[in-house]
Amino acid sequence: MILLLPELSKTIERARQRPIPEERKQVLQELVNYIQEKVNNRKEVHLNFICTHNSRRSQFAQIWAQTAADYFGVPVKCNSGGVEVTEFNPRAVASIERSGFKVASKGDSNPVYSFYHSEISQPIIAFSKLYDDPVNPTTHFAAVMTCSHADKNCPFIPGTEKRIALLYDDPKEFDNTPQEAAKYDERSMQIASELFYVFEHVEV
Repeated sequence: MILLLPELSKTIERARQRPIPEERKQVLQELVNYIQEKVNNRKEVHLNFICTHNSRRSQFAQIWAQTAADYFGVPVKCNSGGVEVTEFNPRAVASIERSGFKVASKGDSNPVYSFYHSEISQPIIAFSKLYDDPVNPTTHFAAVMTCSHADKNCPFIPGTEKRIALLYDDPKEFDNTPQEAAKYDERSMQIASELFYVFEHVEV
């Protein structure tokens, strides 16, 4: 296991203690099974988390999934994308930073962010992009749909070998309200909890 940054380690400990309903575990099992089958066959594992704007939920999922995979030593490459290019929403970036990640960015319009979960890790690179952006896998990947809008409006994603609906409520509903930061953190923690559950159940 990697040595996580101290504040991030505390956040992950809290996330892993968060109860997951049984019906939700059934949804997560589909992702566990996909990853396990690829690992068993010694094939590369690529996950592409997809939401409409690639600005909040899909970014949370990419970052937490890659962190969980690295933590448990599961060889997985995690990406994210959308059907429109906007930007990684600053509220979501701030939530990830509050979780304990070290964050760096470059660019003003649609900035490219680097997220570090340990002192020696390679950064997780994240920015808003289309699901078929050149940095994302084009074949032999699982498309993990994180919002209902993208799931309904992307009936076909070229190159995917598995499509999994892992849907989350949008924290955007609480933008510019007193609950904003708490709701973003709540959604981030839910995603962290579920993805750590997934990778904890993959045998390597």
